[in-house]
Amino acid sequence: MDVLDLSALILIGVFCLGYIAIIFEFSLRVNKTAVALLLAVLCWLIYFVGDASSTDHSLTFLSKKLSDVSQILFFLLGAMTLVEIIDTHRGFNVVIRHLHTKSKRKMLLIISLTAFCLSAVLDNLTTTILMISVLRKLIHNKRDRLTLLCMVVIAANAGGAWTPIGDVTTTMLWINGQLSTLKVMTELFLPSLICMIVPLLTYWFILKGEYPSPVIDLHKERIEPGAKIVFTVGISALLFVPIFKWLTGMPPFMGMLIALAVLWLVTDILHCKYEQRAHLRVPHILTKVDVSSILFFLGILLSVDALEVAGLLEHAARWMDSHIQSQAIMASLIGIFSAIIDNVPLVAATMGMYDLSTFPMDSSLWLMIAYAAGTGGSILIIGSSAGVALMGLEKIDFFTYLKKASLPAFLGFIAGMGAYLLL
Repeated sequence: MDVLDLSALILIGVFCLGYIAIIFEFSLRVNKTAVALLLAVLCWLIYFVGDASSTDHSLTFLSKKLSDVSQILFFLLGAMTLVEIIDTHRGFNVVIRHLHTKSKRKMLLIISLTAFCLSAVLDNLTTTILMISVLRKLIHNKRDRLTLLCMVVIAANAGGAWTPIGDVTTTMLWINGQLSTLKVMTELFLPSLICMIVPLLTYWFILKGEYPSPVIDLHKERIEPGAKIVFTVGISALLFVPIFKWLTGMPPFMGMLIALAVLWLVTDILHCKYEQRAHLRVPHILTKVDVSSILFFLGILLSVDALEVAGLLEHAARWMDSHIQSQAIMASLIGIFSAIIDNVPLVAATMGMYDLSTFPMDSSLWLMIAYAAGTGGSILIIGSSAGVALMGLEKIDFFTYLKKASLPAFLGFIAGMGAYLLL
């Protein structure tokens, strides 16, 4: 066995140990962000030591992956800050007052459809962050809103799969020419909708009764000065992000940064004359953003990137290609694997395996991969950016989500894939 093979085995072992530590965070009482950051450094260190090429060669790969990860992190930071600005101004109360219902079933339906539709226009990560903020206002008790939070992740991932801008993996396939806008929307809308409806029906029969009244009367709660303006500008800025990308061709994080800059300027203009409004200005609001979640993303994504650069994900993809003849089964396995390992490198490895001359634009393989990679991550909380955001913001652990949402999410995933194959 050569050095590279040995380093690959060590890399796999270290990653598995780190992944297990993240899963058992609450049992070990070690913060998952610390584990993720340590795991990222160790994985890349093992790659550097085992790489037969020069250090400069390894640094080139690290720089490229850090560049890709940074785009996601800046997007996340901008989205979280935007939502926090609106929330600090009590801007969500403007809409929440009209959405609130005590009926658990009606609330489930409203939240699911809202997350599904918003995710198609925004993206699954931004939608999840937004819906978490809304649910915190509607339902004070965390245990009471757990089912709705799980459904938000499932609905957001399903809604993001059928548009080119709703999920990062669909966006990758769209940008690289594997999918066209009209085809992905027409072919994947119904499977994605079914993927959301099946868990919705599962929870529909389980949920009964009403939620308790909010601790705060949303109709009487005071909103901050400029709340309506901040809410309108903030939501418009979020909606503008995909339009900005379409108009300019620039990456989504640039649209998110300009959206944040505009809202920052608006809040400065609104509050600069009033010293008592310092808590409504962005420098203070930034202290409330959950930096721990952002660093967790950094650690996880860099760790997975180390596996990709080492060729381990590509080897796994090629093994699947040689042993599994059915495209549907292979795409479904990619979706299931994306619940365990980030779907971005899995799709990237798949794109590298097949060229457009063999599987042209809008072939069934690319459409099934877009659906599977976009929705399969809902099966585990760590399988999608939406789930990781929920894990960080609401402190929901791996096993709580596993017991509550994994089976409904899996049934929805299979039903949606079945619908695509039938239609």
